[in-house]
Amino acid sequence: MNNKIKTCVIGSYPVLTDAMELMNGYFNGEEVSWDKYIQYAVSDMVNAGLDIVSDGQTRDPFIQIFTRKLKGCRIRARTEIVDKVEYNAPITLKDQKYAKSLIPDDKELTGVLTGPYTLSKSCIDLYYNDEKDLAFDFAHALKQEAKVLQKHVDMISIDEPFFSNEIPDYGKELIEIITKDISCPTRLHACGNVSDIISELLEIPVDILSHEFKASPQIFDAFKEYAFPQKICLGAVRSDDTRVESVEEIMEHTKKGMDIFGEKIVQLAPDCGQRLLPRDVAFQKLKNLVKVGEKING
Repeated sequence: MNNKIKTCVIGSYPVLTDAMELMNGYFNGEEVSWDKYIQYAVSDMVNAGLDIVSDGQTRDPFIQIFTRKLKGCRIRARTEIVDKVEYNAPITLKDQKYAKSLIPDDKELTGVLTGPYTLSKSCIDLYYNDEKDLAFDFAHALKQEAKVLQKHVDMISIDEPFFSNEIPDYGKELIEIITKDISCPTRLHACGNVSDIISELLEIPVDILSHEFKASPQIFDAFKEYAFPQKICLGAVRSDDTRVESVEEIMEHTKKGMDIFGEKIVQLAPDCGQRLLPRDVAFQKLKNLVKVGEKING
């Protein structure tokens, strides 16, 4: 391989938070610090040997982490849209800057955005009564976050799990709003079996496409039918299974991907975020992933 394949994560990482500590701090009027939890996640990723790490998305589930700070959103059991969605202030910047301070100079950092379509589908709309208008306002708000993050991260990854169910006819435009004129590389992650929507995904203006190739290997065959400009982030260990794949198993899977995509593969990652895995399992999966990366690049 002429180009190095970098090992990375999709976004979330399992960290056990001290709910009582956080609750006491909140009710005592103290500013809640998530630094030690971010440090746990980043430390595991660095110690596993990853080339590209994240902040672990430890602060909140991937919907609330954004809606909690956007105007027009109210958090109850779910996020409720009660007014026009607008950008208020940086959302993940503090966590990303702290994560950046923890990693060696030879490691890279990805900033993760939950996609506008997924946000719109995950909220209770009490204001717009128009899913498309809501999704576009989310996209414009996320654009502002992307503009802030691009100076501090090495890649921006947009997580759109709802694309695996359906891509609206305005899906390309939603992502384009975020990625247009962004200076760092961009990645779109859509989990699940995306075999039936690959032609639509290939129209989306991002640098890298990321999918669950390990849990849904039929995606390999679906991609064979197309030529496309994007690079590939190959999901190579499962995020929904506590079984730790061996180095040999990951290598076999990765070689299958290389036979199909060749040098288009630029990243090896878990299939999806690892939040729901036990921490020791997530860590071992990353370690084995890194061993495969080292063998391939060596």
